[in-house]
Amino acid sequence: MNAVIRRISIVSVLAACFLSALPLSAQNRLKLATTTSTEQSGLLSLLLPVFEKKTGLTVDVVAVGTGAAIKLGEKGDADVLLVHARAQEDAFMAAGFGDERKDVFYNDFIIVGPESDPAKIASGVTGPQAFARIAAARIPFISRGDNSGTHVKEKDIWKAAGMVPAGTWYKEAGQGMSQTIMMADQMGGYVLADRATWLAMKQKSTLVILNQGDPSLFNPYGVISISAARYPTMNKAGAKAFVDWMTGPEARSIVSSFRIGGEPCFFLY
Repeated sequence: MNAVIRRISIVSVLAACFLSALPLSAQNRLKLATTTSTEQSGLLSLLLPVFEKKTGLTVDVVAVGTGAAIKLGEKGDADVLLVHARAQEDAFMAAGFGDERKDVFYNDFIIVGPESDPAKIASGVTGPQAFARIAAARIPFISRGDNSGTHVKEKDIWKAAGMVPAGTWYKEAGQGMSQTIMMADQMGGYVLADRATWLAMKQKSTLVILNQGDPSLFNPYGVISISAARYPTMNKAGAKAFVDWMTGPEARSIVSSFRIGGEPCFFLY
């Protein structure tokens, strides 16, 4: 009888050790849902190895549009977000999906198009005025059409222009930023792009920057840890470590020194 009890006790101890090891293993991985601009620009390839070496965490990146990244957060399919659609981020936090949100860096959107600029948007016009001129000229405009941060910004600019774009000149790509830029190039049209992806892509395109610098084109990025109360199995400690590191001096130094073709593309607050 004692031998049976001892055997059961040993099995119980081994099972407990095995089960306790599973969460520990899970806590060594961090799922980051982020926008394509941070991944396609090459910024993450500089940031993440430093973070992983410092913390011992392995970061699994899902690079999608900001809208899709936020949806992953809402379903608990990510531990932390790095995104750029402030109104959606604020709604996400207000609904209780996030533990904390912090500003990390910013850049801007730009309107690129054919060097000949058939809609005449290159001088003396705001972002909304540029969109209105493109619509009036019925020159192709290629939208990402994917509820990404860029698409959300585009819709805001159309709204500020007092327009709902429609017609054969307005095309929704349903693609990422790089693919949308290339589609605009092929069609001789205009596109709203984030500066980082544009700098990474411009050598592959004949398009040029035609409109920039308007306050309506400001593009802030935020980092958000997912609510541990709502999703108890998420990596709370890892998400907190990532948020703190992204807003700390080491990450800020990497961001401020990051260049594409010698040009800065992300800026610190």
